[in-house]
Amino acid sequence: MSYKILLIENDEKLVEVLREILENAGHQLHVLPETYDIRPIVTEFQPDLVLLDFLLPGINGGELCSQLKRMEKYQHIPVIIMSAFPRVMLSLGDYGCNAFIAKPFDLNNLLEQIEDCIHEPDRSFLA
Repeated sequence: MSYKILLIENDEKLVEVLREILENAGHQLHVLPETYDIRPIVTEFQPDLVLLDFLLPGINGGELCSQLKRMEKYQHIPVIIMSAFPRVMLSLGDYGCNAFIAKPFDLNNLLEQIEDCIHEPDRSFLA
């Protein structure tokens, strides 16, 4: 099945890999290196899933996740946060994300997490 995925990641090489993998899997991708406000992007693109890097310039991915989860109309959209620093993520909380993936990660695991999150949108990272 094809999904609309919003990817917010500032590592250009990782974006290239993820673009190839996700588009080859049939998904439509909208990529941003950063944003301070996820709300207009989600309203315009209407993603089925959001994939966020935790450490972004300016505002972190956790705060972007929190912005989305506070939007009643879009809080159902699953969010996966990725980070090379999982201890930072664990110490600060889950921000309401549905899954967390530590970098580096197995690409097949990422694809499985995407499927799981879309089919179980109510699951929580800390559950």
